[in-house]
Amino acid sequence: MISGRVQRINELARKQKSVGLTAEEKLEQAELRKQYIDNLKASLRQQLDSIEFVDDEEKKD
Repeated sequence: MISGRVQRINELARKQKSVGLTAEEKLEQAELRKQYIDNLKASLRQQLDSIEFVDDEEKKD
């Protein structure tokens, strides 16, 4: 679930600023961030792939 992932990323970021993270938490944070970015890239790629360019016939004359 994406929102759960984002929530956990935010929790770890807050904890990192306040008390720091353990080695395990740092690994978890890195993996969650990688998954989030990969999902974002895939979503953007899908949106870009669905764009269809259409030329206006009237402008060609």
